[in-house]
Amino acid sequence: MSRRLPPLVAFFRRLGPGLITGAADDDPSGIATYSQAGARFGTELLWTVVLTLPLMTAIQSICARIGRVTGRGLAANMGRVLPGWAAHGIVLLLFIANTVNIGANIAAMGAAVRLVAGGNAAVFAIGLAAGSLLLQVFTPYHRYVDVLKWLTLSLFAYVGVVFTVQIDWGAAARDALWPQLDWSREAVITVVAVFGTTISPYLFFWQSAQEVEEETLAGAAPLKKDPRPARRELDRIAFDTYVGMGFSNLIAFFIMLTTASTLHVAGITEISTSAQAAEALRPIAGDFAFLLFSLGIVGAGLLALPVLAGSAAYALGELRGWRVGLERKLQNAPAFYGVIALAYGLGLLMLFSPLDPIQALFWSAVLNGVIAVPLMAATLIVASSRRRMGDFTAPLGLRLLGWVATGVMATAVVLMFVFQTPA
Repeated sequence: MSRRLPPLVAFFRRLGPGLITGAADDDPSGIATYSQAGARFGTELLWTVVLTLPLMTAIQSICARIGRVTGRGLAANMGRVLPGWAAHGIVLLLFIANTVNIGANIAAMGAAVRLVAGGNAAVFAIGLAAGSLLLQVFTPYHRYVDVLKWLTLSLFAYVGVVFTVQIDWGAAARDALWPQLDWSREAVITVVAVFGTTISPYLFFWQSAQEVEEETLAGAAPLKKDPRPARRELDRIAFDTYVGMGFSNLIAFFIMLTTASTLHVAGITEISTSAQAAEALRPIAGDFAFLLFSLGIVGAGLLALPVLAGSAAYALGELRGWRVGLERKLQNAPAFYGVIALAYGLGLLMLFSPLDPIQALFWSAVLNGVIAVPLMAATLIVASSRRRMGDFTAPLGLRLLGWVATGVMATAVVLMFVFQTPA
């Protein structure tokens, strides 16, 4: 007789690619962007994380659905609906944006450890990156996915931070539900950066690829070939994605709210890094808030690094027809793991380059916002194709919400370029 699991453990077990994808969205670069938005504009931009919740949920659900129905990742399907040059161009931009994010995240993790423990930030950064890379390369997916799942709990640190500071909940509720924007150049670019770091292209590729990994691990056929478990599997994807994206945006909301209620109120409106945000919190909110914020950066980075590097490797590998998958051994997928190692290596080089990592980080979020538009359109075309999806094309409501998300992202990008152009 099997032992019944406690309700919380059983609930956690039901979650998978959606939870990990959502949690990875709150990486140190995202923390920096949300902190910058909160410090600079107070609670005025809280509506952005409310607005993006249904939009990112729709897009991520569609990406997961594509992987489970077709048995192939997003890049492999995208290559069938876009010209080769366009598909390769998107993947190249994805790799560039991901590499910049990896470098910024590694630096942020090292800086956060230094703040808490003292010592050399670069040494901590290299050690954490090396450990993450070795774990990703030499641990099979069925074990590694449990490590990633438990790392999501580190983000609850930001829930704790909120309850250590004084919050004007009335103002927060008003600004979250009623959009406020002063239409300045800086405000518009910040909105695009928030959208770009929240609805991020690397998450599209990752969740789709993880559905394929889970399917392969279970020895199951794609739903297009074996539709019998379709209802159960599509319900699971919906539940997993709703919970994962809800968790992601809840944490983003708390980060923005915390910095708005502390740093902005104290007149600290320029925040360049997540570590700087943690350091600035210390004299305002106390040591406990500082410690929680700092530890959250490290946990978020350890969760996000494999997702950033892995999504680029999945995208390029699927497009090129390589053997891909974290369940495969190194010798069976050398090119796939080579891309992962290259992404980590280039990210580490950023620690010693003259590039301003903060500007690179912020503009990588903007770049994500730009490349997301054609990628979202291609994803929706695949999801609507009976040839690719068989009887499991995305429901009309989900597709409409996906096109709304694409339109919102496209509008934000156009506004960004308008405000970039000198009058």
